[in-house]
Amino acid sequence: MSAPPDPRWISAFLEAQAAEAGAARNTLLGYGRDLSYFADYAHAKSLSFETLSQSDIEQYLIRCEAEGLAQSTRARRLSAIRQLFRFAYEEGWRADNPSIRLRGPGKAKRLPKTLTVAEVDALLEAARDQGRSLPEQIRNRCLMEMLYATGMRVTELVSLPVSAARGDPAVLLIRGKGGKERMVPLSTPAREALGDWLKLRDAAEEEARISRRTPPSRFLFPSTSKEGHMTRQGFHGLLKDIAVSAGISPARVTPHVLRHAFATHLLQGGADLRAIQTLLGHADLSTTEIYTHVLDEHLKELVLRHHPLSRPTDGT
Repeated sequence: MSAPPDPRWISAFLEAQAAEAGAARNTLLGYGRDLSYFADYAHAKSLSFETLSQSDIEQYLIRCEAEGLAQSTRARRLSAIRQLFRFAYEEGWRADNPSIRLRGPGKAKRLPKTLTVAEVDALLEAARDQGRSLPEQIRNRCLMEMLYATGMRVTELVSLPVSAARGDPAVLLIRGKGGKERMVPLSTPAREALGDWLKLRDAAEEEARISRRTPPSRFLFPSTSKEGHMTRQGFHGLLKDIAVSAGISPARVTPHVLRHAFATHLLQGGADLRAIQTLLGHADLSTTEIYTHVLDEHLKELVLRHHPLSRPTDGT
C-alpha cells in the first residue's frame, strides 16, 4: 500500500483508532491535538512523515522542553507520535518506525499524600469509640494501631492469620506481595490493643463453637465474608467513619495514606531508607526513594540548627 499524503496520516490513524481500538472521543481529540502540533513542526522544518528520522523526533521533543512544556505533556505527545508511526509501519506506509527506540521523559514522581502526627493521633483516639459494641470498638482500635505501627498494606492487615499474633509478639511475620515474607516490629500500644482484641476474639469464637458448632477461623479479623476475614472495602468504610469522628476530611484518609504516614514519620524520626524499604516490603529501593523529600527537609533542618555558619551572629 502506498503512503497517503502527510495530512491524511493523522486522519487515517484517528479513524482506525475509533473503528478498531474503540478509542473514546476525548482520547481521539487528544491524539489529534498532539499530532497536529507535531505536524506543524514537521511542516515548518520541511520534514515529511514518510522520511523523517528518529533524530527529527528527538529535536521536536527538545523543542517542546525548551518551550517549558510539562514533563507529562511531553510524554503524552511522544506517546501519540509512537502510536502514529507504529500504525504507519503496520500499514506499510513506512519500511521502518523512527520512534521505536525513543525513550520518553517519564512521569514526575508525585509526593505521597500523608498525615501529620497529630492527625494520626486523632484517628487512633477516635477509633477507640468507633463501633456499635465494645468488641467492635476494641477490634477497630486494634486495626488502627496495627496499621500505623507496621505500615502494612490493607490486604496484609485484614488477611493476617491469627497464628501470627499469638504469644504477645514483639514482631509480626507478614506475607506480602509475591508471597515474600518480612518481619515488622510492633509498638507497645499496638501490642496492647492486639492483646485486648485477642481475648475478646477468642472468647467469642469459643462461644460460637459451643453454641453453633462453628469451626474456628484462621484469621485475626474473622468475618462472614466469602474470604473469611474482614474485607478491604469494609476496612475502607470503617476508616472513613473514623476520619469523620476525628474531624478530618475522609477524602484525605485511606489505608495507603496511613502507610505513607508510617514511612514519613519514621524518616522524620531518623530512620534510613533501607530500613523503610524493609518495613514496607518494597522489592526495590527506588520505590522507597519517593520519600527522600522527607530526608531533604530533615537534613536541611540539621544544617540550619547545628552548622556554626548558620547560627546568627551578635554583630561583633
